[in-house]
Amino acid sequence: MKISKSEVAHVAKLARLSFNEKEMELFTDQLNQILLYMEKLNEVDTTDVKPTYHALDLTNVFHEDKVSSSLDIKKTLANAPQADKDMFVVPKVIKA
Repeated sequence: MKISKSEVAHVAKLARLSFNEKEMELFTDQLNQILLYMEKLNEVDTTDVKPTYHALDLTNVFHEDKVSSSLDIKKTLANAPQADKDMFVVPKVIKA
């Protein structure tokens, strides 16, 4: 056994958890199975394996900031359901 019932009880006390005797036996058995499996994994040679931080190989997609001209106001508001001068008109969402 990798972990004893008293160690499980100690961790449960630190986590402010209380278990009955049946639960303590169940958790002790489950934690032992997990630790034994981890021991098996430690036997595998991983010297040439790169660490995996994410399931997908991601790269940043940031673009360089470039100053450019804004959209023409008339073209921007052309398809707006409602506009007033150079602004969109939207329904009021905050009740006073």
